[in-house]
Amino acid sequence: MARFPLLGRLRLSEYGHLILGSILLILESFFRIATYLLPEFIVDWFYQRSRQLWHTITGQRQTTELPKSQQDHRELVERVRAAVDFEELCNIWGYVPEEHVVQTKDGYLLAMHRLPCKKGEKKARPGTTTGKPVVYLHHGLLMNSEVWVCVTAEERCLPFVLAEAGYDVWLGNNRGNKYSRKTAHMGNVHTDGFWDYSIDEFCLFDIPDSIHYILKAAKVDKLSYIGFSQGSAQAFAALSVHPDLNEVVDIFVALAPAMAPPGLSSPIVDALTKASPSLMYLFFGRRAILSSATFWQSVLYPPIFVKMIDIGLVQLFNWRSRNITQSQKIAAYAHLYSFTSVKSVVHWFQIMRNQKFQMYDEDFEGPSMALSRRSFFHPARFPTRNIMTPIVLLYGESDSLVDIDVMLKELPEHTVAIGIPGHEHVDMLWGEDVHKLIIPRVLDALKEIHAPRGDVDQGETVQGHEVIKAHAD
Repeated sequence: MARFPLLGRLRLSEYGHLILGSILLILESFFRIATYLLPEFIVDWFYQRSRQLWHTITGQRQTTELPKSQQDHRELVERVRAAVDFEELCNIWGYVPEEHVVQTKDGYLLAMHRLPCKKGEKKARPGTTTGKPVVYLHHGLLMNSEVWVCVTAEERCLPFVLAEAGYDVWLGNNRGNKYSRKTAHMGNVHTDGFWDYSIDEFCLFDIPDSIHYILKAAKVDKLSYIGFSQGSAQAFAALSVHPDLNEVVDIFVALAPAMAPPGLSSPIVDALTKASPSLMYLFFGRRAILSSATFWQSVLYPPIFVKMIDIGLVQLFNWRSRNITQSQKIAAYAHLYSFTSVKSVVHWFQIMRNQKFQMYDEDFEGPSMALSRRSFFHPARFPTRNIMTPIVLLYGESDSLVDIDVMLKELPEHTVAIGIPGHEHVDMLWGEDVHKLIIPRVLDALKEIHAPRGDVDQGETVQGHEVIKAHAD
C-alpha cells in the first residue's frame, strides 16, 4: 500500500497550520525575490508612502523645529540606523576596527572584527599583537557583530567600554550571516548544502576555530568570552565538548543566557513548534530563514518597522522592551536581523520540545513517531556540567526565555548567576541603563579573573551555585 508522506504523522489541527505555512512560504519567497528585483524608485515610493502614513496616524509633522541638542541626537540616531557595516558604526564614535577572516575546519569563511585601540587611536601595523588581555564577544540568533555597536551613546556600548578599559576586543560572526556568506570549497549561499548547519556546527567549528585564530593572531595564551543569547549557548556547547577550550578561556560571561528555553509566548506557535518542529522546513524551506526581512526594512518608515518588530517580540516572547528607548530601537533594529539557517531554528525548537540542551536530532520524524523511537534513539546532550571555565550569568529577571533554576541544574556548581530586575532579553544589549546595571558587572567579572591571585587550594570545591539579585545604584 502506498504511503503518503504526511498522512499519519500530523494531527488534524496541524493540517490547517500546514496550509497557512505554505501560504507564508509563498509570500516569503515573493518578498525575497522582490528585494532583489524591485527598482530603487519603487522601493523609495513605498518608503515615502509609509512615512506619510506614520505622520498622518501619529499627528506628527514631518518637519519640526527642535532644540540643537535634540536635533543633534536625531542626526546621530539616523547615522547609526543608516550605517552600512561594522566599520562605519565604529567610525561614528571615533574607533578604527580591523577585519579578519577565519577558515573553519569544514571550510566556512567567517569574518571577525577587532577593536585593538582606544578611541581616536590607530595601530601602525594592523593585525599585530597589542600586549593587552583579550576579550571575545559573540552575538545571538539572527544577528551579527553589529548588534554590539549600534548604540546611541558610547557609554552603553560594551565593546567601546572594554577598549577604553585596556582590552583587545574581538567580535565574532556565525557562518551564513551578513559577514560570513562564503566557503572555501563548498556550495554557495544559493544551495541547500551551504545552509545545512545547526548549533552543532557552531560549537564544533565556528567557536573553537575563532578562538584558536584569536589566540594565534593576538599571541596570547588565554582569552575571556562574552556571549549574548545564542552566543552564550554556543559557548556552553563548545566548552562542554572541547575540554581543551576550558584551558584557554579564562572566564565566560553569558548575557541573557540561552540553554533550554521553556517555550514561546504565543500558544499557537509554541504548540506547533513543540508538536512538530520539522514543519518549519515546510514553511521556510532548507536555506536561510526570514530573508524577506530586508525587504520590509527597505520599504517601511523606521518607526513603522520598529512597531512591527515590537509587536512580533510581544507575540512570540512577551517582551515589552520598555527599558529600550524609541531612539535606540530606531537606530538598532535596522541592524537586528542577519541571515541564519532554518535548520538552526529547527534545532532550537527540538531543544524547547524536549527541554534538553541536546545536539540536533537528524532522525526526527514528527509527533506520531516520537513514542515508538524513544526507547531506541536518544540525541546526545551537551555535557555542560563538565565545563571547568568560570561562568557568570547575567540575566533579566523578566526574560521569558530564561528559567534560571532549570539552567543552573545543568551547569557546574562554580557558576555565578546575577539577576537584573525588570529586564528582558534584548535589554541586556540596548537597555537605557546597561552602563549602570550590566557593563560594570561585566568589568568586575573580568577584573576578578585577571587580578593577581595567591595560592589556591586545588582541592577546594564550591558547595552550590551563587545567585545574586542585582539592584540599581
